[in-house]
Amino acid sequence: MRFFFHYPETAGYEGDVLDAGPLRDVAVTVERSGFDGFSLSEHPIPGARWLASGGHQTLDPFVSLGFVAAATERLKLLTYLAVAPYRNPFLLAKSAATLDKLSGGRAIVGIGTGYQKSEFHALGVDFDERNALFEETLDVLPLHWSGEPFSYQGRHFSARDVVARPRPVQSPIPIWIGGNSKLTQRRVGQRAQGWIPMSGGGELNSTARTPELGDFDELAGKIADIRSAAREAGRTEHIDVVYSYNDTSILNPTADADRHREVFGHLEKIGIDWITVSSRTSEASATFDFIEGFGAAYLRG
Repeated sequence: MRFFFHYPETAGYEGDVLDAGPLRDVAVTVERSGFDGFSLSEHPIPGARWLASGGHQTLDPFVSLGFVAAATERLKLLTYLAVAPYRNPFLLAKSAATLDKLSGGRAIVGIGTGYQKSEFHALGVDFDERNALFEETLDVLPLHWSGEPFSYQGRHFSARDVVARPRPVQSPIPIWIGGNSKLTQRRVGQRAQGWIPMSGGGELNSTARTPELGDFDELAGKIADIRSAAREAGRTEHIDVVYSYNDTSILNPTADADRHREVFGHLEKIGIDWITVSSRTSEASATFDFIEGFGAAYLRG
């Protein structure tokens, strides 16, 4: 089992996104404490009502993860999640390839279709086209990263005999798709290297326009189905699954540690490869206490 630390997200207008601690120092502490990866989310221009009612501030994930890459040596760098339809897919591909190149092959592109209508409108993207645009992204990313000439006709662009260099280090950069829908699960089995199910409960699932995940037994069945579909499609690579651990008692990482270890072991048995945790802190000292406490309790034993 491997673990991501998700940088704490400042909710609402009050405070600043970096109140939880300087990004470089947090990332260095995360690596030193034994975590395997670092993740950041994305909302480039969210609705004011969403932000005022509990939505969270964000940094640009690719710029920020590039900053993290320069401060660390081995952490995997995950966009959790980048909203694929917001960008021309060539720009998304270039950002990811740059991150992968500069980090020495540590990028993971977590992507989703998106759910905030106001954000789509602000960016000039048709909300009703999001699934079609997402499919284009899945087509274009490996073509761009191949470093070979190609042509592709999209809904809103025409690429004729284009080529992108330099190639990323990884071939391809892993694509992990977020969401719980049957469509997402099919996409993962057919075209991605990983799945990011959403485990936040009914309110989050309603906001993010995705079905509830269900209990661990249901999750185990979905993981097995995805991996079986991948094999039936002739794919041989392992499909990673990352699970966001939302038990609030983990916020005191040294309390009830045996129970948490038991849950982590069960998640591993049902097919989870990665667990994401976050401290939900708004002060640097509390963030560092959580990271170091979690590392001591679960990662360096």
